[in-house]
Amino acid sequence: MAQSTMRATRPEPPPHVSADIARTPIPKWAIGEFFGTFLLVFFGCGSVAAAVTVNAQVGVFQVAIVWGIGIATAIYLTGSLSSAHLNPAVTIASAAWARFPARLVIPYIIVQMLGAFAAAALLYFLFAGALQSYEAKNNITRGEAGSEASAMVFGEFFPNPGGKALTDASRAMMTPARAFTAEVVGTAILVLVIFGSTDERNLTRPQILTAATIGLTVTILISLLGPLTMACFNPARDLAPRVFSSLAGWRGVPFSTNGLGWLTVYIIAPIVGGLIGGAIYRAFFRTGYRA
Repeated sequence: MAQSTMRATRPEPPPHVSADIARTPIPKWAIGEFFGTFLLVFFGCGSVAAAVTVNAQVGVFQVAIVWGIGIATAIYLTGSLSSAHLNPAVTIASAAWARFPARLVIPYIIVQMLGAFAAAALLYFLFAGALQSYEAKNNITRGEAGSEASAMVFGEFFPNPGGKALTDASRAMMTPARAFTAEVVGTAILVLVIFGSTDERNLTRPQILTAATIGLTVTILISLLGPLTMACFNPARDLAPRVFSSLAGWRGVPFSTNGLGWLTVYIIAPIVGGLIGGAIYRAFFRTGYRA
């Protein structure tokens, strides 16, 4: 009788809460990583697209703050589903230093890539006219040398093209070695902040402001390193949109403009940086938080 009464008087869940989510064939971590990475790329690359094609943002900081707020929003939305890695460098560092299950590393990365690719496709659909107009106005022939000026909406290049074709003089300011180092350092700092701000033993962690802290860290890093490498720190954010741009008419330009930089600077460097940031956290900060 008591049990029947409890059932009869149990309040109905709010209409926006669905009990079916627990029974979906798609794991909740996959939902979180797909949509979280989708939003990260949609907001971030979208801010670049608007800045390049219609001059919507003026200066690196305006693009950087959109990236930061976008990342914070994605984390707040998906953190309870997948811990909001949204970045292969974070996933790999978490497996190496934070007891994240190794069996989930590849599945997480695949879903992150899919989310980033889907966001790039949607952005292309939305900005197709603006991109064509920008290319026509600036005598850019998509798929030929110099079209990194518009391809930068999707993939990243060093130094930052700023909507213009890279020249020998501009290339001289950022060598592959410096670009690699910048991405390693930036990702190491980002992962260190992520690990430190989410460690429950850190008594001064930002708690409900964790996502905002991570987003603002990205804003700071883009403001500093964006002019040099466009500030990637995330292989999914770069590779998936880069592949899409290659399929969308830029052909080999996204993979030839910086030589093997697409691999060394924008994939390997963030992974190395993430591992270094995680190692610094594990060796110094985690131990200190216990004391």
